[in-house]
Amino acid sequence: MRTTVGSHHPGNVVLDLDGCLYVEDEAVPGAGDALGALAAAGFRIILATNNSTKTPEVVAERVESIVGHAVDPAWVITSAVAARSMLVAGDQPVLTVGEPGLAATMREWGVAMTDESAAAHTVVVGLDRGFTYDRLRQASHALLRGARFIATNPDATFPTAGLADPGAGSMVAAVAFASGRQPEFAGKPFEPMRRCVAALLGPGPTWVVGDRAETDLAFGIPAGWTTVLVMTGVTHDPDGIDPPPDHVLTSVADLPSVLIQA
Repeated sequence: MRTTVGSHHPGNVVLDLDGCLYVEDEAVPGAGDALGALAAAGFRIILATNNSTKTPEVVAERVESIVGHAVDPAWVITSAVAARSMLVAGDQPVLTVGEPGLAATMREWGVAMTDESAAAHTVVVGLDRGFTYDRLRQASHALLRGARFIATNPDATFPTAGLADPGAGSMVAAVAFASGRQPEFAGKPFEPMRRCVAALLGPGPTWVVGDRAETDLAFGIPAGWTTVLVMTGVTHDPDGIDPPPDHVLTSVADLPSVLIQA
């Protein structure tokens, strides 16, 4: 389905970041122009990322710096935001395994934090490129004492310009193995992230765009959203992709030609 330029409510576009708009610190060629064209056509643009290492404010700054398109942090949903939305009375204080953005996202919502395993009521695990044995021990001890176990996302790898790096799922697997516990997942393709994104949607159809079938595509399908797979991240061959996408594009630069009818 396409929309005509000038349509009052053409729809929503939910975009992944790493491997979709940029790879490390390099923009996907044409990504900024694509965002500009979609915004000019009236699409509501929502950024949804499983990367928990940065707050929505820092993500917005990063997108503008790398891609060249200004983004309101209110339209950024990270897996840390989704994890935060899962917390209920009695889940605090929280011990995090992750980079500073994960804990900062919790604190922005007034969540009480702790570094003491004996005090933690919940353990939240995300991507942590400084992952240490000591933090693994703290998290596993908290879980062995009965703390709730939330993981930001199950991604085994993280896209880079070269070989893929270990993703948050690698840290989650270590904590799960050490504690004998399995987590509740917050990010794509799971329901907490879908609820957070759905709360931001405006009228019209919704397209979900990303580079990973098992997270980005699987995220959109249960909600009936149209899925778009791009070849600029972890996926380089669309053959046999499961779940299959509605559209396959070389990159996000091609998205306006699919969604906008002049």
